[in-house]
Amino acid sequence: MILFKHSFRPGDWVIYRKQKSSTTPGPRAENVHAASKGNLYRYTVDKYWVVESITEEGRVLLRTRRGKRHTADPNDPQLRKARFWVRWLYRDRFEAAQSGAETTNAPSGTSTDSRADDPPAND
Repeated sequence: MILFKHSFRPGDWVIYRKQKSSTTPGPRAENVHAASKGNLYRYTVDKYWVVESITEEGRVLLRTRRGKRHTADPNDPQLRKARFWVRWLYRDRFEAAQSGAETTNAPSGTSTDSRADDPPAND
């Protein structure tokens, strides 16, 4: 039996603190630090996602408000359930993720390792 720090269920509203880097951080950027060479900034951004399902391996399948899907370990310290205040304050973002708002894409990992010129898989 696998024990997890958090017990997520489909439909749960969660916040994933994503680490990013760019030359110009956006208005929601937090913990902004200059990179070692000074060309980029490293920062974190809170993402408001919904748990779509739990995989057979125990990983959490998350849906973004634009319909993308990411998988995460339930014990990932960057992933947490949204508290009441955050659920109320950002409910429009969570509701957009819950409805799969704009598009629905095939499941993907948290990394972007797929290439656009790869042929589609035949199932």
